[in-house]
Amino acid sequence: MKSRLVARPDNMSGNSSADGPQDSQIVVPGENLGKSGEYEAGHGVVITNDTLLATKNGKLIIKNNVLTIEPIHTTYFPRPSDLVIGYVEGCTNNIWFIDIGAPFNAILPMSLGPSKASFGSTRQVLDIGESILCRVQEVEETHSSVVTMKGMGLRKINTGSVDEIDPHLVSYLSGNGKDLLREMKENSDCRIIIADNGRVWVDGEVSGIINARNQFKDLTQNYRLIEDGGNI
Repeated sequence: MKSRLVARPDNMSGNSSADGPQDSQIVVPGENLGKSGEYEAGHGVVITNDTLLATKNGKLIIKNNVLTIEPIHTTYFPRPSDLVIGYVEGCTNNIWFIDIGAPFNAILPMSLGPSKASFGSTRQVLDIGESILCRVQEVEETHSSVVTMKGMGLRKINTGSVDEIDPHLVSYLSGNGKDLLREMKENSDCRIIIADNGRVWVDGEVSGIINARNQFKDLTQNYRLIEDGGNI
C-alpha cells in the first residue's frame, strides 16, 4: 500500500514560465519558481539571490501570494501526544524498543507498559514482532522519543490488519476526508484507527478487512496522481 510517485520529465515544470509559478504544478528540489517580490516563501520554498527555489519534491500551492510545497512523500516525526502504531523490535530487562516509523526507534519503559511485569520478563508481556497502539509521551531534541501504553484505548493489537499510508494522508483523512473515512468504515463494516504515524489498524471480518485495505490502496495510489494535479 505504501508507494512513492516519481516525477516524470513531461510533468516537471522546469524553470518557471513567463507567467510565473502555476498552482498545483509538480516541482523538484532546486527548481526555480521565479523572482521574489510578488510571492512570499512558505513551507518548502526558500529565497536565494531574490529567487524563489523549491526545497522539496511535491505539489506547489499558491494561496494569498504565498508559495508552499505539499510533499509527495513525507517522513513521520513524532510529537508529544501523537497516537501511533508501533512494532516491538527489541527489548532489555525493563525496556522495549518500538519502531514507530520515525528516524529513531522509540522506547517503552516497563513502567509505561500495558501491564505489570517483573524485571526480566518483558518478552512475556510484549514479544518481538508484536504490534501496539500507544502514544508519544515525550520527544527529545534528537527526535528520539518515549511512548506509553497507559491511557484509554491503548493496547496490544491482537486482531485485524496493520497497513501503512503516507503520513500526509493522515491530515487529509482527519480533515477534509472525514466523510471518505466514514464511508470506508460503513462499506467495510470494520473498525478503522488511523494513527498519526501513517499506520492504519483495520479490525473486523476478513472480507471487510480486505475491502478496507483495497480502499486505502486506491486512495494512496490516486491521491498524488501527477496527471490530475493531486486531486482525488
